[in-house]
Amino acid sequence: MVVTAYVQAAGNSPAGSALSMSVPAAYQALIEDAGNTCPDISPNLLAGLLTQESGFDPTARSPAGAQGIAQMMPGTWKTYGVDGNGDGKRDVWDPEDAIPSAGNYLCAIAQDVKNVPGSKQNNILAAYNAGPGAVQKYGGVPPYDETQNYVRSINALVGAQPGARGRKATTAQAQTAVDTAKAQIGTPYSWGGGNANGASTGICCSPSGKTGITIRGFDCSGLTLHAYAKAGISLPRTAAQQYTASEPVKPGDVRPGDLVFYGDSAASIHHVGIYTGGGWMIDAPRPGTKVRYSPMDSMPDLFAVARPVSQNNKEI
Repeated sequence: MVVTAYVQAAGNSPAGSALSMSVPAAYQALIEDAGNTCPDISPNLLAGLLTQESGFDPTARSPAGAQGIAQMMPGTWKTYGVDGNGDGKRDVWDPEDAIPSAGNYLCAIAQDVKNVPGSKQNNILAAYNAGPGAVQKYGGVPPYDETQNYVRSINALVGAQPGARGRKATTAQAQTAVDTAKAQIGTPYSWGGGNANGASTGICCSPSGKTGITIRGFDCSGLTLHAYAKAGISLPRTAAQQYTASEPVKPGDVRPGDLVFYGDSAASIHHVGIYTGGGWMIDAPRPGTKVRYSPMDSMPDLFAVARPVSQNNKEI
């Protein structure tokens, strides 16, 4: 089986030197402007936040009531929403209002947490997710799993910039990653399992309610993280973050060791495997399975194939 076609991810061109992340063309100028609202934020930071919040979907609505492309709560919108396009109304569903409003709110947050120790960027992002009060209370990013993962995810997106990248994985590194993954074939799947050192017990719980707490093994991104750690490349923890730490390759350039990503968009990537050639990959598919060979078309939402890039990843 040979799979030669997939959706090339992030087909939009970066806009200028200030915005080096790929974002939809319709929002590039808005993000450039709003990302320069104050010195404490940047277009790349705002683009990463919007990717994490909504995947640039202006119709997004969360179960908690957050609305629009910037996922602002009604109370927050009432205070910080602006009429960005000058049409006489503030519309949370209109990106021409919502994106400038996100910049306005981030700058207000920056002032609220300016005296909190630690990384300014981490504190701003944590405050957008959990509120400035929580960041002030805990003297930095609060000990909430959701908020800590939120900050890590956006930092991974912001860090994945063409001008800030290192070298792509060499052929030798890619082969080391493939050989490492092969050595784990038959290891049980564990939700949240796996790290740079190898298999580990996981966490609770998967979307279907499965726990990895009692299982020593790997989930999909734990396996790829371990494989590339053996090759000397440090990857972020989740599949979506690993995509941002890699460079997409064209179908004709795919080689063993490249990472195969699945999802409807960069923000919704949910699975990753390691390509081994001939349309096959090694992956940890799902709870109840083991690390194995799988065909690339085993899932219907193949999004991209990308090559990992050496980079330094900092923990929160």
